[in-house]
Amino acid sequence: MNFSSAPVTFILIAINVIVSLLGFSNADFLDKTIMWPYAIKRDKQYYRFITSSFIHADYIHLIFNMFSFYFFGRIIEQYFSEYGLGGNVSYLLLYFVGMIVADIPSYIKHKDDYNYRALGASGAVSAVIFACILFSPWSTILIYFIPMPFIVFAFLYLAYCIYMSKKNIGHINHDAHLWGSLFGLIFTSILIAALNPGMFPAIIEQLSHPHFG
Repeated sequence: MNFSSAPVTFILIAINVIVSLLGFSNADFLDKTIMWPYAIKRDKQYYRFITSSFIHADYIHLIFNMFSFYFFGRIIEQYFSEYGLGGNVSYLLLYFVGMIVADIPSYIKHKDDYNYRALGASGAVSAVIFACILFSPWSTILIYFIPMPFIVFAFLYLAYCIYMSKKNIGHINHDAHLWGSLFGLIFTSILIAALNPGMFPAIIEQLSHPHFG
């Protein structure tokens, strides 16, 4: 684990872990930081769009999100720098704007629902994962010792979140995965078009030729 290879990713993981642990042990802190559309509309607590993305429902939720972010975040952090796509500034925009955009549909849908609450880094992590598949869709990741291409993991991840959203279990905002994923694809495509359009032929070539490794 080389911190210097992806410092922003490791810092964001550390913040997620620290803030989530605070939420696990402090109900008042959790209540003040969770995504609560009703409070945002009533009291203009817009900071919740950010704070709610750094807290998690439980250890499994936290580990699942950070495990995914660890693998894909390091790659995107490096690619944005190597390919002249704005480096860490663009990477932070992808992460933070992704988390906000992913929560907007839920805010619109539930802004008059006093009882609705949600939390988790779902939107930001999904944005990073789906940005990654543009660069290296068929590279593999080990999931429970099973080699799986990035693009396959990305869509399984999305399918899982849509399924869990329909079950509506707990306060995890599974809807944010869908919107975060779409944002990640669109944002990164615009970034490439603006800063390095010559990458598109290689991206299309990779997507159209499935392979493992």
